[in-house]
Amino acid sequence: MKILITGGAGFLGYHIANDLAGRGFESILYDLVPAELDEYPAGTVAELGDIRDRERLAQVVAATKPDLMVHAAAALPLWKKDDIRTVNVDGTRNVLDVALGAGVERVVQISSTAVYGVPKKHPLEETDPLVGVGTYGETKIEAERVCEEYRSRGLVVPVIRPKTFIGTARLGVFQILYDWVESGCRIPVIGNGQNRYQLLEVTDLVEGIYLLLTGPEDVANDVFNIGAQDFGTVQHDVGALCAYANSGASVMPTNAPLVKAFLRVAELLHLSPLYKWVYGTADTDSYTSTAKLEQSLGWSARYSNAEALIRSYQWYLDHKHEIQGATGITHRVAWRQGILGLVKKLLRNKHR
Repeated sequence: MKILITGGAGFLGYHIANDLAGRGFESILYDLVPAELDEYPAGTVAELGDIRDRERLAQVVAATKPDLMVHAAAALPLWKKDDIRTVNVDGTRNVLDVALGAGVERVVQISSTAVYGVPKKHPLEETDPLVGVGTYGETKIEAERVCEEYRSRGLVVPVIRPKTFIGTARLGVFQILYDWVESGCRIPVIGNGQNRYQLLEVTDLVEGIYLLLTGPEDVANDVFNIGAQDFGTVQHDVGALCAYANSGASVMPTNAPLVKAFLRVAELLHLSPLYKWVYGTADTDSYTSTAKLEQSLGWSARYSNAEALIRSYQWYLDHKHEIQGATGITHRVAWRQGILGLVKKLLRNKHR
C-alpha cells in the first residue's frame, strides 16, 4: 500500500516513513526540501514540491497514485505570518482537494493542541472550545474547518491533535534544552515548575496515526487528542532528564512575569528563538485527555514524559557531531540561541 506524506523530509515525516515501512507501506515524501533518502527505507520515493502549488501536488499524486495520505506539512510559529496562513490553510485545502479528486482513501490531518489556546480547564477534551493563540493557532483552527468541509464532501479526514512531540532526530527548541543540560547549566523553568505539561514521544504519535490510517472508517473519521499518559510536573520531568545526564544541570524556578516580559522583548527584537506560544504557556498546566483515542481505537502510549525527554537527549548526544553548525527554523536542525546563549553562560554551575 502506498502512502504520500506531505512534509515527509521533516521530523515527523521521517518517523512515519520508517515506522510504516515495517507494516508494509511504501512511502512517497512530498516536501519543499530534499530528503536524505539514505535515512529512509529502501524504495522510498522523494518528490520536491510546495503544498501551495496545487498543480505540482496534483501532478505528483497522479504519477505516484497513493492509497492514503498523511498531511504533516505545516508552517511553524517562527515563520512569517503570510507564510503561516498560506501553508496551513491554503496548503491544507490543496492537499484535501487533490486527494478527493484522485480518489485517495483517506487523509490524516496533523493538527495541534495549539487550537485550544491557553485554557484554564484540564484535561482538554476534543469538544472544548477552540481559541487560537497567534497566527499559528488561528490557522490550525482554520485548517480543521477545511477538513470538516471536505469530510462533508465524502473524504475521510481523521484529525489528530498532538501535544508537543519529541524523540530521536528532534532538535529545534529542544536542542537548546539539551545543550544547556549537557553543559551542566541551571535550567530555568518559567514559574515554580509545579505545573503539569504533557509531552508526547514521536513513536507513540506515529502509532496513533497508523490506527487512524487503518481503523474502521466510521470510527477514525473524527478528531482525536494524543499525548503522553504518564507525565508529572515540569520540575519532575526536567529534573529526571538532569539526573540522567549527570552533568551537574539542575532545575531553577524563576519569576514567571519577569521572565515572560524579558522573552517578549527578546522576541520582538529578534534576539531569541522562543515565541509566545512556547513561553506564554510554559508555567501553566497543559494536558489533554486521550480517552477517546484509547477507547475508540485501542491506542496506548509506550513512553512517559521523562522517558521521551531522555530518549531524545541521548540521541542528541550520540549525533551532535553530525548536527553541529547546521541551523534553521525546522524541528530537524538546531535553532540559533541568540541572547539565550549569553544567559546560558551566566547559568553554568560553578563547579564546571
